[in-house]
Amino acid sequence: MPPPQKVRLGDLLIQQGLLTEEQLSIALGEQKRTGRKLGRVFVDSGYVTEEGISQALARQLRIPFVDLKNFTPKPDLIKLLPEAPARRFRALVLGQLADGRLQVGLADPTDLQAYDEITRLVRREIDLAVVTESQLLATVDRVYHRGEQITGLAKELTAELGDAPVEFGELLGLNPGAEDAPVVKLLQTVFEEAVRLRASDIHFEPQEKALRIRFRIDGVLHIQTEADAKIATAVALRLKLMSGLDISEKRLPQDGRFNIKVRANPVDVRISTLPTQYGESVVMRLLSQDTGLMDLASIGMPERVLDRFRHSLKRPSGMVLVTGPTGSGKTTTLYAALNQLNSPEKKLITVEDPVEYRLPGLNQVQVHEKIDLSFSRVLRTVLRQDPDIVLIGEMRDQETAEIGMRAAMTGHLVLSTLHTNDAVSTPIRLLDMGVPRYMVALSVHMIVAQRLVRVLCGNCREPYTPTANEHEWLRYELGDQVDRHRFHQGRGCTHCGNTGYQGRTGVYEFLEMSDTVVEAINHDDPGEFMRAARQQMAGETLRRDAVRLVLAGKTSVAEAMRISNQFEE
Repeated sequence: MPPPQKVRLGDLLIQQGLLTEEQLSIALGEQKRTGRKLGRVFVDSGYVTEEGISQALARQLRIPFVDLKNFTPKPDLIKLLPEAPARRFRALVLGQLADGRLQVGLADPTDLQAYDEITRLVRREIDLAVVTESQLLATVDRVYHRGEQITGLAKELTAELGDAPVEFGELLGLNPGAEDAPVVKLLQTVFEEAVRLRASDIHFEPQEKALRIRFRIDGVLHIQTEADAKIATAVALRLKLMSGLDISEKRLPQDGRFNIKVRANPVDVRISTLPTQYGESVVMRLLSQDTGLMDLASIGMPERVLDRFRHSLKRPSGMVLVTGPTGSGKTTTLYAALNQLNSPEKKLITVEDPVEYRLPGLNQVQVHEKIDLSFSRVLRTVLRQDPDIVLIGEMRDQETAEIGMRAAMTGHLVLSTLHTNDAVSTPIRLLDMGVPRYMVALSVHMIVAQRLVRVLCGNCREPYTPTANEHEWLRYELGDQVDRHRFHQGRGCTHCGNTGYQGRTGVYEFLEMSDTVVEAINHDDPGEFMRAARQQMAGETLRRDAVRLVLAGKTSVAEAMRISNQFEE
């Protein structure tokens, strides 16, 4: 194939009827003023789409246009072009032709320098195809896995440690040129890969003969690599230094936090260390600060739950509880509520451990038990700060619960969380904590219970016939209508890391404390309350909501059953 030819993009688009002379003139002025690429100006101005530009170039140059949305890469071919030049030249090896030539997708197929350099790097003749830049960058993020690089850096650190004495500052990156220290390069790569894979947590777990590194993605742990156990101490020390923890203390658990930048995006990291048999286990929760807070309409609540939840938030006083296990999205739901409630006319105060999101206009307090800045102590002061709305991160004990409920009974709207399996068991849990029965009856207005289920990957979702066990599970909710529905599963592809899932959404149930339910809880018989509460909910349970997502094709039967096991006895 001959080298690329130069094309005047503006003239080409006008020639093909995709652009007017006036639009080109305006875009040229904008390009001169901002220095952006002309094609990007066209797209940002809404004159033409990325696909439109790419297809116009393909027609002009008589080369294929490839839609990367449905592209399945071949790992052995992808690796022929390293990640750095792939990003630099906006290029990707798409396949191998019958004559042995490589087909390479370029966002700019007129770039002669890119053509020459890619030909040199792959050491093969290449044929060009056109791809959109945004799809190419998303594909590069997806297909260039860092697992091998992480393993290689771990081996490099092992070699640095060796058996000879090692200079402490050099090893941990304390000296000038710290970015070249092996442990720094290892951790930087681990953070970059975790963010790329949308991991919520990173686990460094020392075993007898290895250091296991795992990522939690969409609520499920995946092993990334297993390195030599020798590097576990160096990794733990470096992370302690980054978070300001005591590096000399290895016998007691420690908690801290620090901030890093990954590809120019700020990430807040919460760290916890735990002494184990073979060393210190380190777990880090990643909170990306560039991710905007969700609003209530976008968190996945069914309309019936959303309407009643919003109604409860309009009350001037009372308590709204969101319940579920750790990692079920409770804080996200409450902050979506605070985002709606936040206004200059209201004073909002949060008491949390830790503060997970930062929202302008709120007064956020971080609990610090070591200096006796506990939930209960902070709450007593908060109520003297004239708040309209108070968020209590968690009802951890009787004292905190009672203070929160008194606040709800005396003119404040109180939002909080509790670790219970479902909505019905929440008032019983409060009574078990020692909260007086009248407080629960008078203060709690609504309880929302929730879980997170994985969403099927849109690129590899396919029809599925449930197993006999799944069929019986579905029959509990659907009865004889089971066979009238279609079900789906994820086959697994590069878009979802071969898991079949990409992202998560919520399943919900709620209990409103109606007069009947309040009357029932004022009696000593828990059974009477449970019957009244279930009657109030009318069968709209977490399980039914999970089945709703299955029928909508958003998740699989297996995933709905996995989540159901968390709240079914």
